[in-house]
Amino acid sequence: MPRDVFTPDGARAVTAVAPAKINLHLGVGDARPDGFHDLLTVYRAVDMWERVTVSFAGGAAGSGDDDEITVTGPGAPQVPTDRTNLAARAVDLLREEAGSDARIAIRIHKGVPVAGGMAGGSADAAAALVATDRLLGLGLGRAALEERAARLGSDVPFCVRGGTALGTGRGEKLATLLHARAEQHVVVALAAGGLSTPRVFAELDRLRAERAYPEGAERADPEGAEGAEGAERADPEAAARVRAARPLPRAGGVEPLVEALAGDDPAAVAALLANDLEPAALSLRPALRKTLRTGQEAGALHGMVSGSGPTCLFFCSDRDHAIAVAAEISESGVAREVRVTRGPVGGAHIISDDPSGVTGPGVDSTGK
Repeated sequence: MPRDVFTPDGARAVTAVAPAKINLHLGVGDARPDGFHDLLTVYRAVDMWERVTVSFAGGAAGSGDDDEITVTGPGAPQVPTDRTNLAARAVDLLREEAGSDARIAIRIHKGVPVAGGMAGGSADAAAALVATDRLLGLGLGRAALEERAARLGSDVPFCVRGGTALGTGRGEKLATLLHARAEQHVVVALAAGGLSTPRVFAELDRLRAERAYPEGAERADPEGAEGAEGAERADPEAAARVRAARPLPRAGGVEPLVEALAGDDPAAVAALLANDLEPAALSLRPALRKTLRTGQEAGALHGMVSGSGPTCLFFCSDRDHAIAVAAEISESGVAREVRVTRGPVGGAHIISDDPSGVTGPGVDSTGK
């Protein structure tokens, strides 16, 4: 749909932000013929934000000059600045739809851990969609932006929407859980380095294949459930062999969690959290077991790997509780950085549309 109703003036800049996501429930089906996995997940947006500014850069796309892509903030050197960048792909998608050949500069400021299982790249794409839609004057509504977001990645539509939502398919089919508004406080323990999401899914497939014994899978645990913790301490290698002989547990239905989210009892919610990718993340990064154990011993209601990891999440009863848990985890040295966050928060939105090209100093915890 060609558009010629705007005039790139080389100055106008639009800035949008989009939130990190966590998965309160992440059920993973077996691999599909297309290489993806069917997911059943409960997303929640939390107040860690990616900030993306788009502006006209002068010249024409495809004229030999690439768009300018710059990245700042924690983990910036790990983020690609070529056309594989999800924010750049979002700009390309809408520029083609607008029939524009304008070069667009993209500035990304990272506020979500890179390769940490919290959808930082997807949030970049979501913010870029919202900002580019405004810059090019397309006037797409939220539903239309989410449809285009699904072409870019499984988590991108949720980063556009925010809040709390049930995700199915690859995670891109969303149903907002309007009743799930009670504030939740979470400690985020960041690990050194990242984990590749495709690698974690591949490891989950491998573990499931290895543990799919036709008969006698129950033979695994001579200690019994009550002795498992003691066996872990006494002989970690033997305990690992015992775990390897058990079928992997799978997250069940989400109905109990959805019902708990309608209330205001953090402990009830914490008791129902689940992540099918956690065993694979722990297999690839065994040191995360110590991080999870440290958070539990610090008094968290529940600890789990965030998505594909390696970030670990610890759910707490309130902000003071979260601060206390965070302090103990930080003092233990098991994480390179520890943050306290909260959710749910809203989705991607504009924070500055400045015809002078000058944007505000940043984004606070509300994404404003």
